[in-house]
Amino acid sequence: MSKAVGPLSRGEAADKPPRRRAATIRDVAQAAAVSTATVSKFVNGGQRFSREVEARITAAIQQLGYRTNPLARGMITGRTGNLGIVILDIRNPHFTSLVKGASRVAAEAGMNLLFADAAESREPELALLQALFPQVDGLIVSARMPGAVVDWLRESAGKPVVFYGGPAPQPGLHSVGCDNHASGLMLGRHLRELGHRRISYVGFSAARWSEDRWQGLRDAFQGTQASLRHFDVPAPVAEEGERIASSVLLDAQTPEAVVAYNDLLALGLLSEARALGFRVPQQVSIAGFDNIAYGRYVTPSLTSVDIGSEATGEVAARHLLALLAGEPNLALHETVATRLVARDSTARPPDPGKP
Repeated sequence: MSKAVGPLSRGEAADKPPRRRAATIRDVAQAAAVSTATVSKFVNGGQRFSREVEARITAAIQQLGYRTNPLARGMITGRTGNLGIVILDIRNPHFTSLVKGASRVAAEAGMNLLFADAAESREPELALLQALFPQVDGLIVSARMPGAVVDWLRESAGKPVVFYGGPAPQPGLHSVGCDNHASGLMLGRHLRELGHRRISYVGFSAARWSEDRWQGLRDAFQGTQASLRHFDVPAPVAEEGERIASSVLLDAQTPEAVVAYNDLLALGLLSEARALGFRVPQQVSIAGFDNIAYGRYVTPSLTSVDIGSEATGEVAARHLLALLAGEPNLALHETVATRLVARDSTARPPDPGKP
């Protein structure tokens, strides 16, 4: 049965709790014992303060539930409150980890992260960036963007850009990434210590750091009688690993180990190797770069170099925020640490004296 509800009586109205007033910037300033100007500069990212002052402001904001008005802030500061990141392939877990790291830092700073997927295409990237550019205060983009895109970004004054993956494509630009030569050297030494001497590398020449990884791999075998072969694919995806597997594994020089430019290629190679009748790692070792989560769950689990995908996103976002805040003496390049994750897909080569 429904019941009609009429207007509240004076007594009932008195019993209803008063509506809570939204906290203002003045409330935050009073609670943190600072000026409203200090709170405004902190919230808008216009200035950094001592750790003690920033901690007090942060605590006051959280305690009072203070929320900024993005529209009003944008009208005052001329900023959108958004950071932008352009990834090269949303299907690749390396890039989703990158976004995850950057998103966490943006959220901590009270900003949004907008991302766009270039889908490993060389043509539409400039149009994609031009559409994203007005919506953000700064951009995080791949260091392997085409020259025309880099030129446009450099000439578009007023918004900072941080490149990720490796050193910036031109001098004087900011970047974050791992040491790809050192990463290749690290993986090469692992294979050398296992006793491998016939190595094939499946690279992706469109990425400048593919050559760095190949050179590091070669340097790891200096002073040995090793033989190294180089193959190349047009896209760093699992399907290309499958496609090229027969050319690599059935080559006149049957490799003892195959290193792929990234884990997706390595996983494609691993799958096709089994289809071709190769036992991994008993007959051939396979390894890659990125240390994506999927590599842990295949059989055999994939040996890989962890290049710090999520950490790269974090560092790039912090670097971009520092540029927006006008921090002086900011290094042009920040290097992210890498580590070898040795799993079951690499092992000592078979003894030629045994069947």
